[in-house]
Amino acid sequence: MYEPEVTVIVTTSNIVDKNQSDDFTLLVNLLEKQTYPYVELLVIDNASTDGTQVLLKEYKNAGYLNFYSEPDRGKFDGYNRGALRAKGKYLSFLSCDDFYHDITAIADIVNLMEEEEADFCFFPSYCCHPEGYVFQFTPAMLNAFQVMPCPRQAMFFKRSSLEELKFFDEKFKLLADYDLTIRLLLGGYKGVLFDPIAVTCKVGEQVTKHTMQVEAECSHIFYKNYKSFYPMTDEVLDRMVKISEIPKPLLDKLVTTFPPEDKELFYERYQQMYDLRLEAVKNLREQERRGR
Repeated sequence: MYEPEVTVIVTTSNIVDKNQSDDFTLLVNLLEKQTYPYVELLVIDNASTDGTQVLLKEYKNAGYLNFYSEPDRGKFDGYNRGALRAKGKYLSFLSCDDFYHDITAIADIVNLMEEEEADFCFFPSYCCHPEGYVFQFTPAMLNAFQVMPCPRQAMFFKRSSLEELKFFDEKFKLLADYDLTIRLLLGGYKGVLFDPIAVTCKVGEQVTKHTMQVEAECSHIFYKNYKSFYPMTDEVLDRMVKISEIPKPLLDKLVTTFPPEDKELFYERYQQMYDLRLEAVKNLREQERRGR
């Protein structure tokens, strides 16, 4: 019986100098313990010069992975290069310090996607914040048109669906995964929820440090994907980015992306997110006023 392959794509860049070698070793060792037997680990290295290639060659010679080392234009360029070389029917995209801690997860996810004929799968995750704390990230796909609904690491994708969408849009250096998620939903691709927590991942330091770039990319993503539905003025974009406020006519069009039975819940979740972010902005402004 044919078993569809999975390709796990990992990007690396001077991980020895960045003290990420142990994290990468954990990723490789836990992936090797997966009960699903048809997993390809493909590493795309950004022409590292610190000994990373030596480490990767050792793992390749031991049969753990395959890798390519060449200059790239950033993480998502690396992922796209990996996707074009991948053998798997299903793809996942990890950073070098992420790992699947549930050794049956890949088998269970593949079975679910096959049964449901799904284009992508999403699931809960444990996220490690740069400040040192860990939190559980529960997927919020009904809020995907307002905020990133789950980490990229907590998703699997059917390769053929990503090919149709031309993979990640590399002009987004920090949020290309969010743009891809929105395009999947607007394109009518089928997603399915996998309930167990399967992955532990790191929150990107670049995302937490460069808030202005994050907001700029988010604004561009909203304009790019929603402009055919509603006039995306600077004021509309600013309020969408800052407080997740979506104009009602646009909201009424976006709700049609989900099944009719989710319509009421979609509006409810939208309002909850809007209220939450509005309150957060008000609290921040109050703190700034008191600190003067």
